[in-house]
Amino acid sequence: MTNNYKSKERPIALVTGGRRGIGAAIVLRLAQDGFDVAFTCRNEDEVARELCAEVEALGGRGLAVASELQSLEAHTDLLEQIQEWGGSIDCLVNNAGIGSPSRGDLLVMKPEAFDLVLETNLRGTFFLTQAVAKQMIDNSSPHPRSIVNVSSISVELASPERGEYCMSKAALGMSTKLFALRLASESIGVFEVRPGVIRTDMTAGVAQKYEQRFKDGLVPMGRWGETNDIASIVSSLASGQFGFATGSVIHADGGLAIPRL
Repeated sequence: MTNNYKSKERPIALVTGGRRGIGAAIVLRLAQDGFDVAFTCRNEDEVARELCAEVEALGGRGLAVASELQSLEAHTDLLEQIQEWGGSIDCLVNNAGIGSPSRGDLLVMKPEAFDLVLETNLRGTFFLTQAVAKQMIDNSSPHPRSIVNVSSISVELASPERGEYCMSKAALGMSTKLFALRLASESIGVFEVRPGVIRTDMTAGVAQKYEQRFKDGLVPMGRWGETNDIASIVSSLASGQFGFATGSVIHADGGLAIPRL
């Protein structure tokens, strides 16, 4: 391990897929709680620039980087940009991912859909985590270090009409365990947050359906999850306050995944 970290008062976080929804809420909560935050997005557009401005209004620095998660070649450029901007990463939040291209019968799933979802949600996330973990080990830091995977209740709950998505998230759950074991001796905590039904732009199209299902008892808490529900958990895990915990899973689903009779 080398002592070549830049002098920095605030720790550095990287949030993948941080431009909107859960990712944007995480970016802002981390900034509020003392981080400088870089985040990936497909385009450094006005929305991304406004999010950086919000980070700065909270007292931190924000950096938007256009980067495709499934492109392993892009990972090198992404980490170099962040290193030049602020130094080594103290917290990686693996939030980016895609859903099934289309829902349908498991028996007619296309190999192209399977490959796209697994390449993005699993392969891209795994190898970015690998690269960041190596950087964390090679660079000492005065701040706690952590990796937080934002997965899904689909790690456990099967939805045959979107099988490729469920398989990608189930594998991400195992990835959490593997990295937790490998990095425990390096004092890098690895955690997983499993959101349930969260109110975002992505769920707007099925909002009416879920409102009825809430009334029918789908979620014991009887309400939508909000993006800030997830963000507050992620920031708490990134804080270093759970110093003797690693591999831990937080269900943020209002009780949805609890087995019931």
